[in-house]
Amino acid sequence: MDDIELGIPSGIVESLPPDSEDTKRDMEQAVGGWERELNAALNSEEPASAVVDHIEQFESRWEAYDEYVVELRAWGQSPIYAMAWRDLHAAVIAQIYDHENLDERINRERNARIVDDGIRPG
Repeated sequence: MDDIELGIPSGIVESLPPDSEDTKRDMEQAVGGWERELNAALNSEEPASAVVDHIEQFESRWEAYDEYVVELRAWGQSPIYAMAWRDLHAAVIAQIYDHENLDERINRERNARIVDDGIRPG
């Protein structure tokens, strides 16, 4: 399987304030690190399991940033940075699913985990 190449959607970068060079750089570094970790996972003995572990981490972070958006708004603060990081996590998850036939392997692994946990689909 080819390596995953992740990117930051232009809409996320364009949504940031003009003086957000540090945030853009942080996002680029984060995406580069995630890309290296995911490619290492693809080359592991159980790639689907390793990739699903990463996806679950991204989903957890996405949920945390989504909660920050609400909290920041409640305090009268701008949630733009929390929204950008939330959207970046969602975009990375979508890019992982779009990679070759990885979506089928991810879904099988997730279904296997549900069964292993003793929960039977309806």
